[in-house]
Amino acid sequence: MSTTRITREHNAVPYPVDIVEQYRAAGIWRDDTIPQALRRTADRYPDGLALATTTERWTYRELVRRADNVAAGLLRAGLTPGDAVVLQVGNNAHTVASWYGILRAGLLPVCTLTIHRRHEITQITTLTGAVAHLVQADLSNFDLLAFAAEMAEERPQLATLLSIGAPTGQGGVHMEDLELVDLSAAERENLDAIERDTDLAAPAVLQLSGGTTGTPKIIPRLHPEYWYNGLATAEWWGFDSSDRLAFGLPVVHNAAIANALFAAHAVGAALVLDTPKAESLLPLMAELGATWLMSPPGVMPEYLADDRFDAAFQSVRTCVLTAAPVSRRIFDGLQERGVHVSQAFGMTEGLFLFTPFEACDELRATTVGVPVSSFDEVRLLVPDTEEVVAAGEIGELCVRGPYTIRGYLGEPERNRDAFTTDGFYRTGDLAVQREFGEFGREVSYLISGRTKDLINRGGEKINAEEIETLLVQHARVAEVALVAMPDERLGERACVYIAAAPGQEPPTLAELCEFLAALGVAKFKWPERLEVLPVLPRTNIGKIQKVQLRGLLSAPQ
Repeated sequence: MSTTRITREHNAVPYPVDIVEQYRAAGIWRDDTIPQALRRTADRYPDGLALATTTERWTYRELVRRADNVAAGLLRAGLTPGDAVVLQVGNNAHTVASWYGILRAGLLPVCTLTIHRRHEITQITTLTGAVAHLVQADLSNFDLLAFAAEMAEERPQLATLLSIGAPTGQGGVHMEDLELVDLSAAERENLDAIERDTDLAAPAVLQLSGGTTGTPKIIPRLHPEYWYNGLATAEWWGFDSSDRLAFGLPVVHNAAIANALFAAHAVGAALVLDTPKAESLLPLMAELGATWLMSPPGVMPEYLADDRFDAAFQSVRTCVLTAAPVSRRIFDGLQERGVHVSQAFGMTEGLFLFTPFEACDELRATTVGVPVSSFDEVRLLVPDTEEVVAAGEIGELCVRGPYTIRGYLGEPERNRDAFTTDGFYRTGDLAVQREFGEFGREVSYLISGRTKDLINRGGEKINAEEIETLLVQHARVAEVALVAMPDERLGERACVYIAAAPGQEPPTLAELCEFLAALGVAKFKWPERLEVLPVLPRTNIGKIQKVQLRGLLSAPQ
């Protein structure tokens, strides 16, 4: 398969010209690439701490040097500006250097997860035309090097193997080695020329959306709007160069890019990066004096029970919980330990909501906040219409703004359903605007459900139709429906209802998971509970009644 060159002409839906002019006039969109914006910060704070992990401490000067070296090395390795690179990497300093280096070389990072497998990477490679595969080689629970070799055999276009943490003599091009080879003056001039020629209206980063169909949608993020997304977060929380932002979710996930990586580097703050495990992140937070943390609520009981909790949180001004519903027990437990708690809600397509720092406890405990930018526009619409709901009523959360996409890449049919005629993105989430305070002085949004058939497992979206389409191919399955069941730690998990094929014994949960594993489906998408019915309930037009199935669920097993 030939390389897909992603440019503005490559079916990317542009922002309206008058809107772009408005954003530029307001100074929120700048005519810089992301690496140029990073260097602007580095010029102001060359010796400031940019990145801290358990093994590395890099200043802004050092981060920029390493990223430039990576960029030159990637071009020496035969990659060409416009090539797409699939990323399956962990939370470490070399991932951050690689991220900025890929962008500096004019390459397109395609942001996948280390838990994606053949099923997902095959689809993503086909959609993006990626020609390189960057993997984390030293994961303890899966051999991504061997996986990359298998993918290259199946998809010969993935000709260039890039790696982090690979043993000597394995892993193709080692990113750590590229960091240490200083680029020549001619190579720097070439990189600068690539930046000058960059079309700022063309995609800079390709993120993924689970969506409501079996095939992932490609989310094009642009240099000006993606960097502004981080700057808006920094301005919202009042970050400056003294801040230390702790983060443990996957660093190339959209939440990390917008709310941690770019938020820190837009203002000269430091990113404190690790996994969310208490034994690694908490000591790092204590050592660096973390001032802010974004985290899923499911890990908080572990943190609260850890002896290192007080030292880790002694300088934290606010702990922002995201990716799953926040129980009042967790909220109150943190506040009782002296930790100020806020909530966040966001999507890879753009919009982020935060609960204001100064808001009352009830607002911060029960809602997900308000838009991060004053340029964000939010409407609550009657689903499948463009009619605004009455005040106080539930509607579909719809948004447009300076960091929300105007369309998926190359998807005109899907875009007609996913966006209103005037460019508002239909999130698929049902929300209601609530007012707090004596005279409704505080306003915030409450998420009350969804119109899209997705399961939110700890922030990772499982597309029900995708898994149903696969499981119904099992020889002993006649009907299948995947529904969300509540889970205190992750928010939701997947429960599968099946009706067995006539004359067949229904498969066990283990057998269904083995079936998905053989298809190369990522484990986080596998069902975690099985319910067998003689037939699945359907409406009078033949549609499976998932509301009824969810109602049949008792407490999660």
